[in-house]
Amino acid sequence: MALIRRIDLREAGPAVDYRAAVPRADFDIEAAVPAVHAICEEVRTGGVDAVRSLGERFDGVLVDDLRVPASALKQALEDLDPAIRAGLEESVRRLRATCAAELERDAVTDLAPGARVTHRKVPVGRVGLYVPGGLAPLVSSVLMNAVPAQVAGVESIALASPPQKEFGGSVHPTILAACELLGLDEVYAVGGAQAIAMFGYGLDDADPARRVPRVDLITGPGNIWVVTAKRLLKGQVGIDSEAGPTEIAILADATADAGFVAADLISQAEHDPAAAAVLVTPSEELAAAVDAELDRQVPLARHHERIHTALTGPQSGIVLVRDLEQGLDVINAYAAEHLEIHTEDAPGWAARVRNAGAIFVGPHAPVSLGDYCAGSNHVLPTAGCACHSSGLSVRAFTKSIHVIEYSAQGLADVADHVVTLAEAEDLPGHGAAVSIRTRGAGS
Repeated sequence: MALIRRIDLREAGPAVDYRAAVPRADFDIEAAVPAVHAICEEVRTGGVDAVRSLGERFDGVLVDDLRVPASALKQALEDLDPAIRAGLEESVRRLRATCAAELERDAVTDLAPGARVTHRKVPVGRVGLYVPGGLAPLVSSVLMNAVPAQVAGVESIALASPPQKEFGGSVHPTILAACELLGLDEVYAVGGAQAIAMFGYGLDDADPARRVPRVDLITGPGNIWVVTAKRLLKGQVGIDSEAGPTEIAILADATADAGFVAADLISQAEHDPAAAAVLVTPSEELAAAVDAELDRQVPLARHHERIHTALTGPQSGIVLVRDLEQGLDVINAYAAEHLEIHTEDAPGWAARVRNAGAIFVGPHAPVSLGDYCAGSNHVLPTAGCACHSSGLSVRAFTKSIHVIEYSAQGLADVADHVVTLAEAEDLPGHGAAVSIRTRGAGS
């Protein structure tokens, strides 16, 4: 029996909803709202002591000082394996380069003499970054959140990650080392919904050293508790997205290497038992070969139990389609977080994809490359949100302000239009604010 199920869409008619035909993992935020709301209220009213208590309840460790001392950050970097440091440094170098290239500049438009509008880009003032520390210490998420914020020019950056029993209630040392490498010195051993609430409300305290100023924006992935807290605090602060379990979709034809495809499906299934791994192909031969490779590769994997759960779950499957055209329709409807293209003329097919968080083109661009050293960002929209949302980038840490500069003559040139439109909306005071300035202008 095949490890991963089949979904046959070859006979599907034009009325079939492809997005519904390829199901995802259950990620019921609404069900978590009452419990998470209670946590957020506890933090809002109880401050530092509430966060410490929640950490003891959920992480099994009572942290004396939420903020990690500078000495611990420095020591973590000194103790870091040189090979890991070299990998982090190269990842940072590549990510900084792509972030710098996409940083938008101010746009100035002169509409007429004395009539100028400037579209100014300014960085967010203060951001809170969340880095998960559950099944794996996601050190790469430190880079993916912090580097674009730094390139955008954010002046105040705080980071939170769950306290680890194994490390005396501190943050995982590899995460601390990455923070020190990037110059992040405001790091908190706080996880889950309480970390998001801490950032969203701030923490007041009689002791100034224990205070945590509220942030303007929260970014970073997390479990359902983190995501639900972000939803509840949206509006109180800005958020990047409500990211669910990770997912990979692969569009492949008979030319694909079954070993590569299976390895890439496994790479995302390794994240979480709820991770989704989907292959879309018109080739039954490739589907059978991938089945055989999964049977061979999964038992050899370190986290084979987690992988097996993800691949056998309802959120994963091999989708058989009539041809690549139908496959493209399925892919665009599914709107995967990560999409790989393993076909003849892979760049051509990739160019026709409308909906994906990130597209990995050809046999030598696996998703794991994007997780670490591609220069792209791996904080991406999940759960079909790629049809309307983008991955994290330097733009997420900037906002736009229109700056309007008009001379007396520039205003006089459009005064009649403003007054007319104000009257059309029955807002005569709007027109009067212009008329008082332009009476006699130009005469």
